[in-house]
Amino acid sequence: MTDPFTIYFAGDLFDHKHLIGNAILASYIEKCSEGQYKCIVPQNLEQPSRRGVDIRNKDLRMVMECDLGIFNFDGADLDSGTVVEFMFAKALDIPVVLFRSDLRVSGDQHRDDWNLMCSFYPRTEIVQFNGMAWYKEINEASNSLDETIERLYTRIASKVIEGLDTVRKTPPLSKGNQAQIQEWYRWALRFAGSGLEQYSAKPGYVEKIVSRKLEKGLI
Repeated sequence: MTDPFTIYFAGDLFDHKHLIGNAILASYIEKCSEGQYKCIVPQNLEQPSRRGVDIRNKDLRMVMECDLGIFNFDGADLDSGTVVEFMFAKALDIPVVLFRSDLRVSGDQHRDDWNLMCSFYPRTEIVQFNGMAWYKEINEASNSLDETIERLYTRIASKVIEGLDTVRKTPPLSKGNQAQIQEWYRWALRFAGSGLEQYSAKPGYVEKIVSRKLEKGLI
């Protein structure tokens, strides 16, 4: 089996509902894709106390290193950390899926249910549905909570996988210019500052990431 596509899975991680929901969906994406996609969930990399720049830098490095991204756009207002990570991914032309299960209509536009400044970017696929409607439909046809979870998350994961399959096949902006891509990655490490820039000077760091993504046909 070839190496899986690694996915940075971004979203709220501040309470038990976020934490367990992220973990369950990530596991079902890997299961339903038969290992083709492997999610990196930031909550498994972070610490609950003494939060600061080291966590920010670790998360931004992981965005850069992963092949694709999933960004959870649930909420009446989007999580600010998720938006920063999304924009960092777009600066690097990383293919992403924007995922929303929130039934609430929000935003300031007619296309998407969030702020228009987070819309209209290339290599971005949207997976959106009414989470309450899906839950009610599946729960009423299930005999137990375990069955509801199995059927609901299988359905959600399958839709997300469709989005990942589509977006990773969209042409990159760089058209395979390896030198240009490497410079993009070095600049991304530098403009974020606060210790992240040191990775641009580490021998082979950027080259290894770019080479691996080129081999997978992502850039």
